[in-house]
Amino acid sequence: MNINIQLLFTINALARSTPWLQPFMVIYATVGGLVIFAELMFIGWWIARKREHLPTVAAALWTPLGMMLALGINQPIAAAFAERRPYLVYTNILTLTEHSWASGFPSDHAVLAGAVTATLFLVSRPLGWCAALAAAIMAFARVYVAEAYPVDVLVGLGLGAAVSLIGYLLVRRVLLRLLSMADPTIFRPLITATPRKTTLPDSVARVA
Repeated sequence: MNINIQLLFTINALARSTPWLQPFMVIYATVGGLVIFAELMFIGWWIARKREHLPTVAAALWTPLGMMLALGINQPIAAAFAERRPYLVYTNILTLTEHSWASGFPSDHAVLAGAVTATLFLVSRPLGWCAALAAAIMAFARVYVAEAYPVDVLVGLGLGAAVSLIGYLLVRRVLLRLLSMADPTIFRPLITATPRKTTLPDSVARVA
């Protein structure tokens, strides 16, 4: 038995022995964790627009785009591996969620968590560490509820982070140019919290 399966069984045994933790893990592994990452992305954007630093804003706005790109790239990879979920292979393990026939490698949830975490580090290091903690809990929770093997979530985290960061590096210049063009438009509030400076007409300025 390889270490991947051993870890799965060890975490599943922990799940059996902690019924008080099961409701939280089920919620976090399915919907709750996704809500947390949505809130983290919003906080990242809110922080960025107050800093008046275009690269930070670009990273914040790229975060959801990088996440979707990573998830999109993961779909054909997961389909190619076509890995069955743990509860479909080992019928004796504790299952806490409804069975899914979708491929589990790499884990979509881990890909999402890795992608969001990676680019939030570019926005704010403290926020990035918060996202990293949320990502670690997400990865553990997916194994805890028997939706994924440990290797599924580890590869998912790495894939999501790599795709999001590489994507940002490739489009960074374009994003910065677009943000510079949007600054004097009605989209300025998306970029900065600082109101646009108004210039008085020459006649008014002379009178003043």
